[in-house]
Amino acid sequence: MRSKIKSIIQICLILSACLAASCGSAQGPNAYGSRASSKPAANGESGAAASVEKQPSAGSIDIAPGGPADTVRVFYAKLRDKKYREAIFLTNLRPAIESLTDAELAEFSLDLAAIAGQVPADVNIKGEVISGSNAIVTAVLPDADGEAEPQQIKLRQDGSAWIILSADAAAEKRIRSEGKKYFYNLRIEVKESEAQKMLERIAKAQVAYSLQNDGSAAELNALVAAGLLADDVLSSDSTGYDYSLTLTSGGRRYFATATPAEYGKTGKRSFALSIDEKGLPHVSGRDNGGKPLKK
Repeated sequence: MRSKIKSIIQICLILSACLAASCGSAQGPNAYGSRASSKPAANGESGAAASVEKQPSAGSIDIAPGGPADTVRVFYAKLRDKKYREAIFLTNLRPAIESLTDAELAEFSLDLAAIAGQVPADVNIKGEVISGSNAIVTAVLPDADGEAEPQQIKLRQDGSAWIILSADAAAEKRIRSEGKKYFYNLRIEVKESEAQKMLERIAKAQVAYSLQNDGSAAELNALVAAGLLADDVLSSDSTGYDYSLTLTSGGRRYFATATPAEYGKTGKRSFALSIDEKGLPHVSGRDNGGKPLKK
């Protein structure tokens, strides 16, 4: 389902930064279709020239082995091939993953696989600008809505290698401090944020349903069947939260909750959606030990 894919891209635990924070819409004449004359340093860490045989598509720039553009190409190739550890090693998220065991990394496989499935078979790299130890590579990639558009990817030279700046300075500092705990903490933060947003979407779906059904509210299954809500609200597989909705006042009002499916792993805070006397929705949340909040 497209809405689920969009959500995953936006909130992906590890690589959202690679598809969003480190990428921006291409702007300016030097960011798109141009290339600096500086010779890029070799990227010995990535093994870019030897590990990936795919060549850039028509309309792409010539890619020098080991340079910033090659690093981006290799990153997306490894990501698409589900070589997640190797891909993330090419970013400044590396300190958060290098101490993870294979079993621990596998815990994030669902989110990673969803992202890998969105990577084009042939990433079209349109530009590379190098300025000292910094670089910007322009590539055509899917945005949050799945539409292909030019994205700018920032890189920094680290010794003889180029690394993709998937996290900003503040996040990078946090990553170095938290190490492998970063991903676990981030997963909780992301899932909690999405749980609040899901409850807000439920409230909007109820408004639409009420207008179409003489002021009545509906169960979650009915909202999904009416096309007013994505079906991921019915399962915790991708959301990490269990959602429940109770009809009150003869089916004209309701109360909804979002509870961590695995307390301490997919979330710590429980959330509740209530409707006040004026019919306005309110979402509240707190750590309730993994139990649902009560009205």
